[in-house]
Amino acid sequence: MSSTTADILPAAYPAWLVAELRSDHAGETGAVRIYDGILAISRDPAVRDFAARHRATEQGHLDLLEAMLPPGDRSRLLPLWRVAGWLTGALPALFGPRAVFATVDAVETFVDHHYRAQTDRLAREGILPEVHAALERCREEEVHHRDEAREAGQGPAYGPFLRGWAWLVAAGSAAAVAAAKRI
Repeated sequence: MSSTTADILPAAYPAWLVAELRSDHAGETGAVRIYDGILAISRDPAVRDFAARHRATEQGHLDLLEAMLPPGDRSRLLPLWRVAGWLTGALPALFGPRAVFATVDAVETFVDHHYRAQTDRLAREGILPEVHAALERCREEEVHHRDEAREAGQGPAYGPFLRGWAWLVAAGSAAAVAAAKRI
């Protein structure tokens, strides 16, 4: 464990933050698997490059959260999050680049709001500036992923199928967060 990681491991986080970090860890686990699913299916060189680069960033987020959250505090549903993440990447990859980019746009839009709510609360309560900084850095990187996906997919103006899929992905992300906070 690096000294930087040790600096953000207080003796005890507030209960609300443990639940949030549990959902963050589950989400980053799923995010790594989303990119694994894309890489397993897509043969498009631009999509594969995009997925490989962003997978590396998500793995960094997962490593950070694993350093912040003891194993006993992690979601017991991690096997489910791994499968769900892989399918969330693989299914749109079957339909091509626009579907992949619409999926990443939807996921990262949700994640931006999710991390922002956490950093806002940490700032409001004036606690754990190291955790705030780490989560804000993750959020900024997720926003970059979203923006790159939007640009690659030529913006958020998708047809009804992709809009429906994006809604399903966002709703699934919200349900996963709610479950991961508790289980």
